[in-house]
Amino acid sequence: MNILVSLLLTAFLVIPMAPATTLNDFTIATIDGKQRNLADYSGKVVLVVNVASFCGYTKQYATLEQLYLRYKDQGLVILGIPANDFGAQEPGTNEEIAAFCATKYNVTFPMFAKMTVKGASKTPLYAWLTSGGGNASLAGEVGWNFEKFLVGKNGAIISRFKSNVEPLSSELTSAIEAALAAK
Repeated sequence: MNILVSLLLTAFLVIPMAPATTLNDFTIATIDGKQRNLADYSGKVVLVVNVASFCGYTKQYATLEQLYLRYKDQGLVILGIPANDFGAQEPGTNEEIAAFCATKYNVTFPMFAKMTVKGASKTPLYAWLTSGGGNASLAGEVGWNFEKFLVGKNGAIISRFKSNVEPLSSELTSAIEAALAAK
């Protein structure tokens, strides 16, 4: 290998990657194992939800699906992120989770591979989400399953909703409608 190529390769390897600044900076695995660049959702309003199959909030799958069907043609996407971080309430494999969501709740919104959403080993996506994405008032660990992060068309976090906020509540639907109406 010639010296110039070697120097260029070395320089490339030591340049740190730019930190993620929007949702669009992430690529994550779908529930069926394919890589999905979240920049594919640029220009859409995105609701990121950590989900679990054996939780008191699991019934929110039904209302999340209703929410998705109500607003998807206007530009809303819901990203379901299974996590087993709270009371081991998502013990299944990705295949089992996908089957559960399809048969029990007829979920059609995008589902992703199970990931860690809290603690030192949380995934980069959740490290960014829980940092507030540059907004300190939105920062903090995920408290439980079915916590929701609303992301605007530009990929920035707009707001955050605790698990007990129902998907069809006026609090959440008003925020979604405002985000959909924003330029």
